[in-house]
Amino acid sequence: MSLFRTPLVLGAAGAALLLGACATPSPEKQAAAGVAAPAVAPASTAPAAATTPAAPAATSESQVASVDLGATRNAAADPLAGKAQPFVYFDFDSAVVRNEFNESIDAHARQLLAIGDKRLRIEGHTDERGGREYNLALGQRRAEAVAQKLQLLGVPDSRLEVVSFGAERPKAEGSNEEAWAKNRRAALMSERGDRMAQAPAQR
Repeated sequence: MSLFRTPLVLGAAGAALLLGACATPSPEKQAAAGVAAPAVAPASTAPAAATTPAAPAATSESQVASVDLGATRNAAADPLAGKAQPFVYFDFDSAVVRNEFNESIDAHARQLLAIGDKRLRIEGHTDERGGREYNLALGQRRAEAVAQKLQLLGVPDSRLEVVSFGAERPKAEGSNEEAWAKNRRAALMSERGDRMAQAPAQR
């Protein structure tokens, strides 16, 4: 009796295992039947190491602006260097000093007052249009207009010389507006050979 019972028990257990395996459908059958496959948890990953900002690449050029020590010394010695221009230009048939030349005239005045033996010669010029007498008178008015501004800035009249050449000494040759504009001028010439405005005597 016991000999026959053991195979029966074993057979029943095997049948149960077989039925259990058949009851669980494969993932393909689950997808076909619309059953979601059990989710698989992703493998845990190690946290990313904190990134260290890259150091700025070294450059061959310095970020500090260079300084011209020679120019700095010159500017300290004469803060008005470069502002005193040799010419004051005028509009056609006018002896009115334009505002753009006020800074230059002021620089001339400061230099004259800073150097006690400096004198300034102011030559008045015109373009070629007009009669000789008229141009000489217009050149005189232009030179005097510059001299008056210098005097208002404190320059003694004894330090200034005013002369007119009219159209006799043009700065630019030609009969066009470009040449005429350059010839309508007052030339400021220092009687000393320093670096202040120097205009050629023949012009």
